[in-house]
Amino acid sequence: MPRKVRCYAPGITCHIVQRGNNRQTCFLSNDDFGFYIQVLSEALKRYRVALHAFVLMTNHVHLLMTPSDSIGISRVMQLVGRRYVRYFNSLHQRTGTLWEGRHRASLIDSVEYLLVCQKYIEMNPVRAGMAEHPGQYHWSSYRANALGQKIECLTEHPEFTRLGQSPAQRHCRYRELFLLPALNKDLHKIRQCLQHNYPLGNTAFREQIETRLNVHFGALLPGRPCTSETDPA
Repeated sequence: MPRKVRCYAPGITCHIVQRGNNRQTCFLSNDDFGFYIQVLSEALKRYRVALHAFVLMTNHVHLLMTPSDSIGISRVMQLVGRRYVRYFNSLHQRTGTLWEGRHRASLIDSVEYLLVCQKYIEMNPVRAGMAEHPGQYHWSSYRANALGQKIECLTEHPEFTRLGQSPAQRHCRYRELFLLPALNKDLHKIRQCLQHNYPLGNTAFREQIETRLNVHFGALLPGRPCTSETDPA
């Protein structure tokens, strides 16, 4: 079976998910989480990729990134994957693969979906039953985007910056987004696009990406939005 198309473009934000192999645990301690962030930060600087949101779950990670060229995200994921697996296997005395094959990637129509996607990422611990509120989970970007705590590896996306003229305004208005329930249709679309490495946006956005990158994504199969709060991604 041919691999699903996975493309990147300069200036186009992308939602990345990487899982542990067979959903196995990838982080066993705070030191593991910290090392992953350290390596990720170094890779972002080296390959000129901006990170806007993230969550590190026990068996998978979500990253929202904008590259400055077409290969930056791939290089970041390769570097982080290699260094983290070496660290994890050595520390925990194990061998073999840690990640489940290639990561999944969905290009984002930022005007329509940037904030929706950021919220989706930062709500993962709540949907998984690991926290009652996203602010209670340490290993995510919520504490920076919503509470103003400094996380060195993060860069505000222009759509986030438009929330307010001052940092305090932006953080306040961002927190207000979390008072609204997530729409099932948005959750379903985000998950479906990730599953198929498909652009997240309207038809015009998909056609723009296809023309720009000379690829064809085809049509997503119709399906009913999930009603479960469990996050399969």
